[in-house]
Amino acid sequence: MKTTSLIAAMLAAAAAHVSATGIGVNVGTTGLGADYGFDIIPTFSGRVGISGFDYNHDVNKTNVSYHGRAKLQDLRLLLDWSPLGPFRVTGGVYGAHNRFDLTGQPTSGTYTINGDAYRASDIGYINGQIKQAHSIAPYVGVGYGSVAGAGINFYADFGAFFQGASASVNAACAASSSTCNSSRLAQDVAAEQRHLQDSVSSFKAWPVASIGITVGF
Repeated sequence: MKTTSLIAAMLAAAAAHVSATGIGVNVGTTGLGADYGFDIIPTFSGRVGISGFDYNHDVNKTNVSYHGRAKLQDLRLLLDWSPLGPFRVTGGVYGAHNRFDLTGQPTSGTYTINGDAYRASDIGYINGQIKQAHSIAPYVGVGYGSVAGAGINFYADFGAFFQGASASVNAACAASSSTCNSSRLAQDVAAEQRHLQDSVSSFKAWPVASIGITVGF
């Protein structure tokens, strides 16, 4: 109860000291984005932002080659500390909804899964997905410029949010067949998922590098 009251008092004090606001638009590794910034107390300001982008990227980490469609969607809440003029340290959280939708590409009408060859006409298609392991991810970084600064200004961010990565794979049958319903295929698909997961397990953080323009009031 005391903790809740303290947090409420801090938020009320911060709101009372808001003396400047601004909006910014940016582009970077999280796609196209926009931020709303506001002063809290001297040297501290806050930001709420959103960004997103879609693009194609092929994934060739296992026996199966995939055509990937990346869909980036992020919502962020950040706190900027600027003890040295325009240079700052930033921390906060990203609500990340980033994923790669994967579609397997057969070679000469054949999929090779876990070392075993299958005709694409028997299986139909293989698809999968790589997405963040944590939907709420902590962010740390450094930057330049304040979104809440008066006038038209430049701002930049460099850091990372720690979302992790998880992978899934499945095979869909074009028609009922002994091959498609075999335990061997199920075992190979499970092994393919493990291989894909192993290939992305080191991807702990999403890098953030962005530049933008702000208009402050």
